[in-house]
Amino acid sequence: MTTSPILAQLIGGLATGDVEIVDLTTRLGPHTPTLRLPEPFVDLIDFRLEQVSSYDAPGPYWRHHNIHTGEHVGTHLDAPIHWVTGQSGLDVSQIPPSRLVGPAAVIDVSAEAAEDPDFLLEIDHIRAWEAEHGPLPNGCWLLLRTGWDQYGHDQELFLNTDENGSHTPGISADCARRLAEDSPISGLGVETVGIDAGNALHLDPPFPVHHHLLGNDRYGVTSLRNLAHLPPTGAVVVVSPLPIIGGTGSPARVIAFVDRRTP
Repeated sequence: MTTSPILAQLIGGLATGDVEIVDLTTRLGPHTPTLRLPEPFVDLIDFRLEQVSSYDAPGPYWRHHNIHTGEHVGTHLDAPIHWVTGQSGLDVSQIPPSRLVGPAAVIDVSAEAAEDPDFLLEIDHIRAWEAEHGPLPNGCWLLLRTGWDQYGHDQELFLNTDENGSHTPGISADCARRLAEDSPISGLGVETVGIDAGNALHLDPPFPVHHHLLGNDRYGVTSLRNLAHLPPTGAVVVVSPLPIIGGTGSPARVIAFVDRRTP
């Protein structure tokens, strides 16, 4: 059996380095920054490993662990049933694989976020991007580059919390609604701890990205890294969550294929 020409081209590009695989995933461990909710809301547990054996009596030839973690920890996928507006929708195991692979549309607002950590993307920013790069591709993953991954080594910097709450960039309520109702995206990817801005509890509706996107069969991926290594268009994103039956989300490995050939 021979490899199809399209797949052979991909394999050849990977072998020569013309196609680069960029890892967009935050490494997952006990110190990975995680969401902290205000009272009276309850946080998920942080990630940790529980050793079961290590080449010893419980397992003389192997080492293995139990995993203890919340669904929405580190780089993770939000499924529709994560939110009240999507409660009759899909769990993470039911999301079609075709929706987890698609073209990347990278919007760079890192300069704006550097000036204002509460920056919110508006529909006019998307229109300006489309004027330069063309319409958002069907089934794409819209990736919001804010530069926030530079803080991913430190919980305090990453959450950026003071007496008024968390201050991290995100998307306005109106923009979230329009993306959910009028755009062809499969999902949204962000570099921050959640798909909503840090102060999204105070928007209308509260947490509008969760409210609108998950309620309209769109998905979210958080805590991405290395978006600076992607072009505005042309890359392909692969999101790989665990297919947890009944799961509202899952830690995920997210990679991008990027054509590095000189135009």
